[in-house]
Amino acid sequence: MENTYASPSSGELSSFNSMSGTTTRPVKIIPLQHPSTTTATSSSSSFSGVLTRWSAKVKRMTWMEWIEFFLPCYRWISTYRWREYLQPDLMAGVTVGVMLVPQSMSYAKLAGLQPIYGLYSGFVPIFVYALFGSSRQLAIGPVALTSLLVSNVLGSIVDSSEALYTELAILLALMVGVFECIMGILRLGWLIRFISHSVISGFTTASAIVIALSQAKYFLGYDITRSSKIIPLVKSIISGADKFSWPPFVMGSIILAIILTMKHLGKSRKCLRFLRAAGPLTAVVLGTTFVTIYHPSSITLVGEIPQGLPKFSVPKEFGHIKSLIPTAMLITGVAILESVGIAKALAAKNGYELDSNRELFGLGVANIFGSFFSAYPTTGSFSRSAVNHESGAKTGLSGIIMGIIMGCALQFLTPLFEYIPQCALAAIVISAVIGLVDYEEATFLWRVDKRDFLLWTITCITTLFLGIEIGVLIGVGVSLAFVIHESANPHIAVLGRLPGTTVYRNSQQYPEAYTYNGIVIVRIDAPIYFANINYIKDRLREYEIDNDGSTKHGPEVTRVHFVIIEMAPVTYIDSSAIQALKDLHQEYKSRHIQIAISNPNREVLMTLARSGVIDLIGKEWYFVRVHDAVQVCLQHVQSLNESSKKPERFLENNNRPGRFQNLLKQRTEDYSISQLESGCPQNLTSSDDNTHLEPLLSRKS
Repeated sequence: MENTYASPSSGELSSFNSMSGTTTRPVKIIPLQHPSTTTATSSSSSFSGVLTRWSAKVKRMTWMEWIEFFLPCYRWISTYRWREYLQPDLMAGVTVGVMLVPQSMSYAKLAGLQPIYGLYSGFVPIFVYALFGSSRQLAIGPVALTSLLVSNVLGSIVDSSEALYTELAILLALMVGVFECIMGILRLGWLIRFISHSVISGFTTASAIVIALSQAKYFLGYDITRSSKIIPLVKSIISGADKFSWPPFVMGSIILAIILTMKHLGKSRKCLRFLRAAGPLTAVVLGTTFVTIYHPSSITLVGEIPQGLPKFSVPKEFGHIKSLIPTAMLITGVAILESVGIAKALAAKNGYELDSNRELFGLGVANIFGSFFSAYPTTGSFSRSAVNHESGAKTGLSGIIMGIIMGCALQFLTPLFEYIPQCALAAIVISAVIGLVDYEEATFLWRVDKRDFLLWTITCITTLFLGIEIGVLIGVGVSLAFVIHESANPHIAVLGRLPGTTVYRNSQQYPEAYTYNGIVIVRIDAPIYFANINYIKDRLREYEIDNDGSTKHGPEVTRVHFVIIEMAPVTYIDSSAIQALKDLHQEYKSRHIQIAISNPNREVLMTLARSGVIDLIGKEWYFVRVHDAVQVCLQHVQSLNESSKKPERFLENNNRPGRFQNLLKQRTEDYSISQLESGCPQNLTSSDDNTHLEPLLSRKS
């Protein structure tokens, strides 16, 4: 629908036009549909509308959908294709299960716990997650980063040799599970989006270096200080150099080289990908065989491991909850960023949808149940999940197979684990964390975004030198500071018209775009609220004075008469911005400048209507398109320009063309307008060479 639209009503201009004899050429614009008062007021009940839609959705759910809601495993169980899925699930489960057994013992040592608790953590949580988790390929269990966090916080509270240390680790699993469940139920996973990938990459890189250095004691043959900071670790390694022992160093280095070689071959060649999962098991077998044959006294062993499945027990020591809350929240954040991120990526590769909040709830339930069976915090493992996917896992049955293998190891194989060299377990940990040193990400950020590279560097350095918690806090703080800065200083573009079109784009991005004398067209590329409204007002004042250097068309005027604000990108406007907009209108009005608003979305338009800004500025100054606003404003500018040339026009009246010539000229212009706005502009010529009548027809200057 189009309306024939002359200039908005203005007493001054109308009186002038009638006096001067000027006829305003009608233009065609699309009318903007203003919200009624009833519609604007009813938006306050949007919350009740959300509740109504939610209740209607709940009522429509069938009993099968309710089962899927509480037990996501029902979805793959009900559609399981035995002939197609059983073999790959069995192969993947066995492969990752064999990989999990030695890794879980290694990570338990990293956490400062006995190896048996790593085996416990890889048993019950796997079965629970298979029932409540949404991902069909995610392999959960102990991981290096979580183990380091556990060691870091508990080491500052109690010595790892005391029973309290183990109790607190189990209590931490319960707390992490509760946090994850709460965030999943309340759908608060979006909060972690404020932690950028640069922060996580810098944090994991620094953590990997700290983990590798903390495992050096098993290679060097002497104890080093337990710390999450690099300086105490390096000092401890250097100060104990006189106690260096060659046998564990040689054995650990050889085993590490074997694991890395197998890992590389497994990644680079599909026919040898089983080697990637077999690396940790190979390390354990080789180390145990060597120790059993030669009995070297200088190589420390794992020692006796209790045999049997874990027993049910309620976590204790609830008096230490307050001191564990920060670490529990940090581990929850790591679980969301790593586990949910991995799970969503695997879901996309395997063609099914995954709800991140439901996935978070599944991880929480797994940790809660695990804490009742002596498990410390678990989460999704990137390396084991990748192997599970590459091995062809189709459903959660592969996770159940992993749990069965872990149960068999606990029930029958723990006597064999007594002779595993600790340097072999350390080699497994180091081989796993080498992949976390993300130097490729750093080089990528340096090329693409120097600010993100700075954020990565700050997080990595502070984590290395100040500790894990402080490093993460500083990284997140700097990341939020960048976000706030961007939000408080939004991008504002001066728009110009692309030649031969009715399209208006950033004049800096498109140098060929031209602007009009007396009119400033700006686009605000962000929500408008209290934090950025002053910046926006300052920029608008600058645009009145500054010349952006673009080509100018239209009547020659000495100052700005109109400011057109393109509000299509503005998704929200708050009360502070509304008041500032009113003040800006009054300020412009005192300087005889008119504001025009283009293409506000429905919510913004209703906010403007409720606040009275639409009536204050005038409904006639709201437009669907920037081009519509430009046409109307140009008519005003043309009229103002002609008023300054009134004597000249009076002398020209005697030579005014006849009525037939005016009608012919008008029909030519209307024809060119319809062609231009239909997207098929042609090189139409006109007897009128006056470039001041540019508003509707693009002409080459």
